[in-house]
Parts: sequence; C-alpha cells; structure tokens
Amino acid sequence: MLLFRLFGSALLLRVGNVFGGGIMTGKQCSSSSIRYLNQSEAVALDQDLFNEYKFSVDQLMELAGLSVAMAVAKVYPPSLYKSSLIVCGPGNNGGDGLVAARHMKLFGYKVAVHYPKRTPRPLYENLLHQCKNFGVDIVEQLPHPKDLINDYNILVDALFGFSFKPPVRDELKPALDALLDSGLPVCSVDIPSGWDVENGPNTDRALKPALLISLSAPKLCAKPEFLGDAKHYLGGRFLPLGIITKYKLNLPPYLEQEQVVQLSC
Repeated sequence: MLLFRLFGSALLLRVGNVFGGGIMTGKQCSSSSIRYLNQSEAVALDQDLFNEYKFSVDQLMELAGLSVAMAVAKVYPPSLYKSSLIVCGPGNNGGDGLVAARHMKLFGYKVAVHYPKRTPRPLYENLLHQCKNFGVDIVEQLPHPKDLINDYNILVDALFGFSFKPPVRDELKPALDALLDSGLPVCSVDIPSGWDVENGPNTDRALKPALLISLSAPKLCAKPEFLGDAKHYLGGRFLPLGIITKYKLNLPPYLEQEQVVQLSC
C-alpha cells in the first residue's frame, strides 16, 4: 500500500509539472525552451487579444501592471527596498507603469512617478488620478540622475515599449538619462527602454536593466545573450490557450496562484 501511494504521488507530481497545476513546487528558472516573439508577432498577439478575445486595453493594462509589481516585489521586496521611482512614457508601457505604481503602493513601497509626456485620454488620466489618490508622489522635475540615489532604492522603467523607434524626443531624454545614469537597479517593463525589440541594445550607451518583466511572452531582445546576468520574469498568465497554441509559445507553468514566473536566475 505504501509503495502504491509513493508511486501515485510521483505520478501526480509529473502530471502537475506537465499541465502547470498548483501542486508543482520549488524555484523555476529556465528559459531554454521558451519561444521569443519578433515585433510583428508581438503586435499581432496584442491584436488577437483585443479583436478575437475581446480584452480591453485597460483590462490588459491592469493585468500587466499587477504582474510588474509582483515581479519587482519578488526581486526587490519593500522591506529592503523601500522607495521606488517609476518612469512612465506616453504609451501603453507607461500605462502599465501607472498601474504598477498603485499596486506597489499597496505592497508597502514608498512610490513616486515621473510622467513627463502625458497621454490626454481618459484611461491614462484616470490611472494618474488613481495614483494621486493612493498617495503616489508625482515628480514633475527630475533631479540630476546621480542624485536619485538619495531618495530612491530602485527605478522602474516604463518609458518605451516594443513600438519605440529612435531617436528619443527631447522632452523624454532626461527620463532616459535618469534610467541610464542613476546607478540604481532598473526594472524594465517588457522591453528595456531604447532597445531594439528584436536585436537588443544597439549602442554602447544602452540601458542595462537588473530585472526585465516580459509581458504576455518574451520578445527576441529578452534572450539571455542580450540580458546577461539580469533577472527575467514573465507575466502573462492571462493568455488564453488559443493564443499560446497559435504562437507556439511553450510557456513555463505558473506555480499555484502566482501571476509571474521566473525565467532566469
């Protein structure tokens, strides 16, 4: 009887590993079999979510921002890294950052947002309003990058997403300089700002994030040869099976109720 139980438990564990069930435990840090998306695939995947599965922009933004906040908290817990600055751009990546700011505030961080180029749409205006009402500090003028270390422990890079095309506009250069030159750990949302979505960093003066949170599925620039020793998390548990199958994503299982999974240690 004992032998049967041991065999049954082992079999159940293997089934859980295959199907991503909640019984799988332990740390998972492997990206060897992950499929990485090129830019056109990343755009098409988003459009499928909108058109075929009827997700709204704000619905996906909320899920993405929560994933970002959870990944940041795993690597830089608020008990040790109390103060964070989130640098937000004018697009969806910036919206993800605004959502992450609210969740990080609830997680116990002291949170500030720098949002130099605001998007005049109700969604973004509402997200900014929520940040203010949750006690997030809105920083209008950044100090010198080297002075950021006096007030913050980590930076969250939500400046540019996978649609970015150089050059950087003048009004956004100080925000990028802050990410490049502060000396603080930078947590990038989906794409390290300024990187090519497929070819990674394309200049000597390129951002070197300490953490990347890929959203939905990793893009080609998230391959280990580009990221180096940066930690890499994926937040995309909201993807339907049809999307995963269509794009042959081969994503790792999420443990129990987790919304993020670690891809590299």
